[in-house]
Amino acid sequence: MKKTERYIFPAIFTYEDGQEIAVVFPDLDVATSGTDDNNALLSARELLGCALYGMEEDGEEIPVPTPLSDVKTAENERAVLVDVYMPSIRMAKINRSVNRTVTLPAWLNAAALERNINFSQVLQDALKAQMHIG
Repeated sequence: MKKTERYIFPAIFTYEDGQEIAVVFPDLDVATSGTDDNNALLSARELLGCALYGMEEDGEEIPVPTPLSDVKTAENERAVLVDVYMPSIRMAKINRSVNRTVTLPAWLNAAALERNINFSQVLQDALKAQMHIG
């Protein structure tokens, strides 16, 4: 099944004096916030990508977004369309780093530290060589 490349969902930005801007996606029941409009929009876009990616991975049905004109807002709220380009989200999730714990002799650790060796890079290179990849 072909995955959707771009999703666009309405979000409600709520403004309260002295507080961060609250952002809610009513169709997805998720929320975030931001210090100003730009920060709130970036947070909203990141949250939208994460929420939709999780739904895709879990095999959940993605809801149809409510049309912006149907979103009800209060006086201190504004409805905003937020979009996310999913191929970049999916690729970022695939390429995310994970922590692994390794054990090595103390003398080898000391010698490597003395030479400013990047343990993560060495391990990545060794694993790729061992598996004959990239």
